[in-house]
Amino acid sequence: MVGNNTPVFFINDPMKFPDFLHSQKRHPVYNVQDVNSIFDFWQHTPESLHQVCILFSNRGTPFGYRHMNGYSSHTFKWVNAKGEVHLVKYHFKTDQGIKNFKAAEQDEMLKVNREHSQIDLYENIEKGNHPSWTWCVQLMPEADALNYRFDVLDITKVWPQSDYPLIEIGKMTLNRNPENYHAEVEQSAFAPSHLVPGIEPSNDKMLQGRLFSYPDTHRHRLGVNYKNMPINCPYRARVHTYQRDGLVYNGNQAGEVNHEPNTQGGPKEDGQYAWAKEHINAETGRYPHMHPNTYFEQPRTLWNKVFTEEDRNDWIQNFAGALGGVKKISTKENMLALWYKVDPVLGTRLSKAIGVPLNKAKM
Repeated sequence: MVGNNTPVFFINDPMKFPDFLHSQKRHPVYNVQDVNSIFDFWQHTPESLHQVCILFSNRGTPFGYRHMNGYSSHTFKWVNAKGEVHLVKYHFKTDQGIKNFKAAEQDEMLKVNREHSQIDLYENIEKGNHPSWTWCVQLMPEADALNYRFDVLDITKVWPQSDYPLIEIGKMTLNRNPENYHAEVEQSAFAPSHLVPGIEPSNDKMLQGRLFSYPDTHRHRLGVNYKNMPINCPYRARVHTYQRDGLVYNGNQAGEVNHEPNTQGGPKEDGQYAWAKEHINAETGRYPHMHPNTYFEQPRTLWNKVFTEEDRNDWIQNFAGALGGVKKISTKENMLALWYKVDPVLGTRLSKAIGVPLNKAKM
């Protein structure tokens, strides 16, 4: 399972992933994160508004790992023994309760202890105060997706829980600290393509991109046999793969056959675990997301129906502080125009906070 502490993401097209990350990284000349690049990308990417709205709320500065939720963000498939397909999203709800810093509180903590989140998690586990998360899912029959009011494969959008309520599945508990952080954490290799029978990827475009990119990164980072590392292999089952040479772990599979098909007793593809089939009667190609709903509706709901007035005040202060540092007036105007489309009151308040009139924004 991979995911974030937010239910959505900045982009819904994997081709944009490198550009998005480049816009967030340190400037190649003066080596600091550059708000000009960050907002230059966002002004051209309205699908990011929902995630940005969450990011600049107080949930963008969580008190620590124990007090944040987790989300798959992506849409997966669950397929039962009858071949019935449900689309699914994962939610990990913190049992410790949501707790966030305000921006000023976070700044103060950085002065006192930059490693606050790491130490808070370690010390609580060490004391036996094991943090836990209630694991819930949203399930949608595959047939519902065709006519649902939102694009269910768009990672920038949520499925309202009023339509698909959370179903409790179990609990995830962190009950011990690593004995060696590098071996057990830095070398862990999570990938959404590491699936068990019954769980399959959907056609979520971002998920499809990650199915390839995560294992590819792990092979580059840890070597082709990364799945044989103790932290990455099952506790009670021997790993059979067709990879062998490279960095060696657990005996390098001795002399076992490492090709398929084979008649020498090696691992073979088992047809009963084939993924569910899809019916396609159309041309396939690379197209932008096509759906009647806009990128403004869900951040509008977040702003008006989820945020409290205190949340809205904090958001304006947080976002204006960052946007105010952008040099190009046109970038500020374009961002104002986007937020005005989300909500006119939001746009007006942000305009006043950064001192850029709305009449210059391209609304």
